[in-house]
Amino acid sequence: MNLAVIRGVLSRPADLRVLPSGDRLLALELTVRQEGRRTSSVPVSFPDPPARAEAWSAGEELVVVGHVHRRFFQAGGATASRTEVVAEAVLPVGQRAKVAKALAAAGAVLATADG
Repeated sequence: MNLAVIRGVLSRPADLRVLPSGDRLLALELTVRQEGRRTSSVPVSFPDPPARAEAWSAGEELVVVGHVHRRFFQAGGATASRTEVVAEAVLPVGQRAKVAKALAAAGAVLATADG
Protein backbone atom coordinates (compact mmCIF):
# COMPACT_ATOMS: atom_id res chain seq x y z
CA MET A 1 0.00 0.00 0.00
CA ASN A 2 1.41 3.35 -1.00
CA LEU A 3 -0.58 6.21 0.52
CA ALA A 4 0.69 9.62 1.58
CA VAL A 5 -1.18 12.34 3.46
CA ILE A 6 0.66 15.60 4.06
CA ARG A 7 -0.32 18.89 5.66
CA GLY A 8 2.11 21.72 5.14
CA VAL A 9 2.77 25.24 4.00
CA LEU A 10 3.53 26.05 0.39
CA SER A 11 7.21 27.06 0.40
CA ARG A 12 7.16 28.84 -2.95
CA PRO A 13 4.51 29.71 -5.53
CA ALA A 14 2.98 26.80 -7.44
CA ASP A 15 4.83 26.17 -10.72
CA LEU A 16 2.68 25.03 -13.66
CA ARG A 17 4.56 23.05 -16.30
CA VAL A 18 3.25 21.95 -19.66
CA LEU A 19 4.94 18.69 -20.66
CA PRO A 20 5.93 17.83 -24.25
CA SER A 21 2.87 15.54 -24.32
CA GLY A 22 0.65 18.55 -23.63
CA ASP A 23 -0.23 17.31 -20.15
CA ARG A 24 -0.18 19.87 -17.33
CA LEU A 25 1.77 19.26 -14.12
CA LEU A 26 1.79 21.54 -11.09
CA ALA A 27 5.01 21.41 -9.07
CA LEU A 28 4.64 22.26 -5.39
CA GLU A 29 7.09 22.37 -2.49
CA LEU A 30 5.56 21.96 0.98
CA THR A 31 7.26 22.68 4.26
CA VAL A 32 6.01 20.21 6.86
CA ARG A 33 6.53 20.72 10.59
CA GLN A 34 7.31 17.47 12.37
CA GLU A 35 7.08 16.55 16.04
CA GLY A 36 9.79 18.31 18.04
CA ARG A 37 9.64 21.32 15.70
CA ARG A 38 11.74 19.75 12.94
CA THR A 39 10.73 20.76 9.45
CA SER A 40 11.17 19.02 6.16
CA SER A 41 10.59 19.99 2.57
CA VAL A 42 8.38 17.69 0.50
CA PRO A 43 8.21 17.98 -3.29
CA VAL A 44 4.73 17.34 -4.71
CA SER A 45 3.68 16.89 -8.32
CA PHE A 46 0.00 17.35 -9.14
CA PRO A 47 -0.96 16.02 -12.60
CA ASP A 48 -3.79 17.80 -14.43
CA PRO A 49 -4.54 20.28 -11.62
CA PRO A 50 -7.70 22.40 -11.61
CA ALA A 51 -7.21 25.96 -12.90
CA ARG A 52 -7.67 27.47 -9.41
CA ALA A 53 -4.56 25.61 -8.19
CA GLU A 54 -2.30 27.91 -10.22
CA ALA A 55 -3.32 30.79 -7.92
CA TRP A 56 -1.91 29.18 -4.77
CA SER A 57 0.88 31.30 -3.35
CA ALA A 58 3.73 30.81 -0.90
CA GLY A 59 2.50 30.59 2.68
CA GLU A 60 -0.79 28.87 1.87
CA GLU A 61 -1.48 25.83 4.03
CA LEU A 62 -2.49 22.75 2.02
CA VAL A 63 -3.46 19.11 2.54
CA VAL A 64 -2.17 16.62 -0.03
CA VAL A 65 -3.43 13.06 -0.53
CA GLY A 66 -1.47 10.91 -2.95
CA HIS A 67 1.34 8.37 -3.16
CA VAL A 68 5.13 8.39 -2.95
CA HIS A 69 7.00 8.00 -6.24
CA ARG A 70 10.69 7.87 -7.07
CA ARG A 71 11.57 8.88 -10.59
CA PHE A 72 14.87 8.53 -12.40
CA PHE A 73 16.28 10.90 -15.02
CA GLN A 74 19.51 11.87 -16.71
CA ALA A 75 21.30 14.96 -15.39
CA GLY A 76 24.80 15.98 -16.37
CA GLY A 77 25.46 12.62 -18.01
CA ALA A 78 24.59 10.67 -14.87
CA THR A 79 21.43 9.01 -13.62
CA ALA A 80 19.79 10.94 -10.81
CA SER A 81 16.58 10.37 -8.86
CA ARG A 82 13.97 12.36 -7.00
CA THR A 83 11.43 11.13 -4.49
CA GLU A 84 8.19 13.06 -4.48
CA VAL A 85 4.53 12.76 -3.62
CA VAL A 86 2.25 12.45 -6.64
CA ALA A 87 -0.98 14.14 -5.58
CA GLU A 88 -4.43 12.83 -6.27
CA ALA A 89 -6.00 15.68 -4.28
CA VAL A 90 -4.60 19.00 -3.06
CA LEU A 91 -6.84 21.21 -0.97
CA PRO A 92 -6.44 24.37 1.07
CA VAL A 93 -6.78 23.55 4.80
CA GLY A 94 -9.68 26.01 5.07
CA GLN A 95 -11.88 23.83 2.86
CA ARG A 96 -12.68 21.60 5.81
CA ALA A 97 -15.53 19.60 4.25
CA LYS A 98 -13.50 18.77 1.12
CA VAL A 99 -10.44 17.90 3.24
CA ALA A 100 -12.56 15.62 5.44
CA LYS A 101 -13.97 13.90 2.34
CA ALA A 102 -10.48 13.35 0.85
CA LEU A 103 -9.20 11.96 4.17
CA ALA A 104 -12.24 9.69 4.50
CA ALA A 105 -11.59 8.33 1.01
CA ALA A 106 -7.94 7.67 1.96
CA GLY A 107 -9.10 5.95 5.15
CA ALA A 108 -11.48 3.77 3.15
CA VAL A 109 -8.58 2.66 0.93
CA LEU A 110 -6.61 1.70 4.03
CA ALA A 111 -9.58 -0.14 5.54
CA THR A 112 -10.07 -2.29 2.45
CA ALA A 113 -6.38 -3.06 1.92
CA ASP A 114 -5.41 -6.72 2.05
CA GLY A 115 -2.97 -7.81 4.67
